[in-house]
Amino acid sequence: MKVEVINLSSNLWLEALANIRHDVYQTPDYLILEARRTKTIPEAIYIQKDDKVLLIPYLLRQCDNISDQSFTSDIFDIVSPYGYSGILASSAVANSPQFFNEAIKSFKEILRAKGVCSVFLRLHTILNQDLVKVCSPNFTQNGQTVSIDLNLSESELWAHTRKGHQSTINKCKRLGFTARVVSFEEYYDEFIAIYEETMNRVQAQQSYYFDNSYFTGLLDLGSKLHLCIVEFESQVICASLFFECCGIIQAHLGGTKNEFLRQSPFNLLLHHVRLWGKERGNEYLHIGGGIGGSTTDTLYTFKSGFSRQRHDFLTMRLITDEAKYHYLVELRAKALNSQAKLLYQSGFFPTYRAAITNPQYRQPEK
Repeated sequence: MKVEVINLSSNLWLEALANIRHDVYQTPDYLILEARRTKTIPEAIYIQKDDKVLLIPYLLRQCDNISDQSFTSDIFDIVSPYGYSGILASSAVANSPQFFNEAIKSFKEILRAKGVCSVFLRLHTILNQDLVKVCSPNFTQNGQTVSIDLNLSESELWAHTRKGHQSTINKCKRLGFTARVVSFEEYYDEFIAIYEETMNRVQAQQSYYFDNSYFTGLLDLGSKLHLCIVEFESQVICASLFFECCGIIQAHLGGTKNEFLRQSPFNLLLHHVRLWGKERGNEYLHIGGGIGGSTTDTLYTFKSGFSRQRHDFLTMRLITDEAKYHYLVELRAKALNSQAKLLYQSGFFPTYRAAITNPQYRQPEK
């Protein structure tokens, strides 16, 4: 079995992308963008045996902010980039759980040798479906997400739409709202203003705020990046970014102007994107789930009204070095003037990054 840590310029990374269906989240351009934003190191582990190939992209993160104490040696953990990078697997892997288990064992060993004490990876809700069927004990259930089946006819797409959403879409059209897909670069300022207004309105966590360098960096994704807007009387009132890759469209970031919330133009926006995506020959429009994978909040309720298709949202959580992991938990507890057992009870992973002030906190979806 070949096991190798690779960087973004590796031919192995590019070969895997060329031969295996993938998403934007696994591309070097996206990993570069996320590494800059999070001040981490973008890497992947490549594992191969005959026709069975795994590519696991991740961000290598130093654990130097757990407490005020300095470490005698570097300790790291790894995390997925924002979104669903998951595990890129060739089709043969799904038929060989033995290979997968051996590969994960090697994965843990090579990370431990690098000083990594834990792994938190979000699986890809679409691309990892077959993998999950044969390797499910390795994963944690976090909820569900919603995608729209673009193989359906237009009439079927409409029939699978909640009646309330249908009424809202028709109302938006009667009011004169129009939706179209445009260049993000051309409508950059309008999008930023709407997105920031939306995040402020919903009092979003800090992780949902992005600086200007992040948004300009998205332009490097080129033809994989799209912006859909809804306009009224020459004013952009609603906007959302989407990724498109290998037949999968992913909703990324978006929002609505406060003064148009009552009219719910985002319904029209998603309706337009699914018809646009279908026309371009795509298979899925993945619109995600609720906050933290919730299936009970208003965000999930809204999204679920556009489709009957659901996907399990799963994560991989591994402790690769128990001694270092528990050492960090003790440091974190001391820094918070708390007890390690209370941090463990929070259910947060990795435990040493838990905030004891909110013991019911759920792992963010993205």
